[in-house]
Amino acid sequence: MKKDFSCVSNRVERIRKDYRRIIGAAIFALCGLFGGTAWADGRTLCVLVPHFKDEYWLSVAYGVEQRSEDLGFSVHFFEAGGYDALENQLRQIDACRALQPVAILIGAVSSDAPGLLTAVEVASRSHPVIGLVNELHSDALATQVGVDWANMGRALGSHLADRYPGRGAPVEAVLLSGPPKAGWVAPLERGLMEGLVGSSVTIVATYGADTGTAEQLRLVEKARAEHPQAGLVIGTAPAIEAAMALETGDDGPALAATYSSHSIARGLVGRQVLAAPFDDPVQQGRLAVDAAEAILGGAAIDKDIRTEIRVLTGGLDPSDIALSPADYFPHLD
Repeated sequence: MKKDFSCVSNRVERIRKDYRRIIGAAIFALCGLFGGTAWADGRTLCVLVPHFKDEYWLSVAYGVEQRSEDLGFSVHFFEAGGYDALENQLRQIDACRALQPVAILIGAVSSDAPGLLTAVEVASRSHPVIGLVNELHSDALATQVGVDWANMGRALGSHLADRYPGRGAPVEAVLLSGPPKAGWVAPLERGLMEGLVGSSVTIVATYGADTGTAEQLRLVEKARAEHPQAGLVIGTAPAIEAAMALETGDDGPALAATYSSHSIARGLVGRQVLAAPFDDPVQQGRLAVDAAEAILGGAAIDKDIRTEIRVLTGGLDPSDIALSPADYFPHLD
C-alpha cells in the first residue's frame, strides 16, 4: 500500500519556516546590539490596504505573507474599510508607527489627499514607506510596487479594439469603474480610451463607486437600466462578477474586466468573460517584501518596481495564473 507522507512533509516545512523566522529575528537583533539598524522591534512589517471586499487584495496579501515567511518577517495587516475611509487609514498609519515596524507597506485609499501625503511623509522619517499597488503621489516613498494602471487600461483597450475593429458594426459600451479618488482609476480609464482608438466601441457612460461587490452591483443595475442597448460591459472585477450573476442568458452584453481576480478567472475559464488584464497581484505582494528586505540591507532599489501585464482571454487554463488559495484570508489588526 502506498503511504501518504503529505502531512509529514507539511509539518517539516512548517518547522523549516519557523526556524528561518527565529534565526532571522536573532540575527536582526544582534545587528542592533552591535551598531546595525536602529529599528528595535525585530522584523515586523506593517501593511495597510483599502479593503478586502475585492478578491484582488487577498492575492496581494497572500504574496506579502508568503514572502514574509520566507524572509523571517512578521506581518500586521490593517484594512481601512474602503476608498472612502481616509480618516480610518490615517489612524491606521499612526497605529503602524506605534508598532515600530521595519517598514510600512501602504495600498493608499487616495493618490493625493493632503492629509494622507502628510501622514506618509511624517511616517517616512522613522520608517521606510513602500507604496503598494495603488498610485500615491508622494516623494517620501522609498519605492512604489505595482503596475502603470494606464498600461493596464491600454492593454485591455487594445485587445478589445482587435476584437471590435473600426470597420465592424458599432458597439455601445458602459464602463463600471472605481472611485475617482483612488489613484488607479483615472490612469486606467485614460489608458482604456487610448487603447480603444480606432475600434468600433463607443463608451456611452462611465460609472464609479467603491470596489466592494455590493457597491459595484448597484452600478451594474443602474447601467443596465439606463443603457439596456449596450452590447459590452467593461468593469472592475467585482462589477463583472455581479454582471455574470445577472446576465445569465445568451442575449446579454459581452463582459470584460479591467483587472483579474478569482471570480474573473472563473469567468474566463467558463468563457463568460471575454478578457481581463493580469498584473500578478501575488507577485506584487512578494516584491514589496523583497523591497523592504533590500532597504534594510542598505541596497539601492528602483523607485518604481513593476510586474508584467498580460491580457487573459476566454478559455483560460486555471493553472496559467497564480492567485491566493480559495480559503485564504489574512489576520487583521
